[in-house]
Amino acid sequence: MTNEIRTLRFLAGEMTQAALGEKVGLTRQTIAAIEAGKYSPSLETAFRIAEVFGKPLEAVFRWER
Repeated sequence: MTNEIRTLRFLAGEMTQAALGEKVGLTRQTIAAIEAGKYSPSLETAFRIAEVFGKPLEAVFRWER
């Protein structure tokens, strides 16, 4: 799974990983792992992240085989 979290954080006024984590109830380390593609979030968490940026889920996360 790939994602656009880093780009979306930058476009949201250079939001930090810690600030995003606070908004969705995760640690900065977990956000960093999701952003790096080392950890796949739960569906609920993915929706929460997308909601923070006001984007549909598929604009934030992509499944690649």
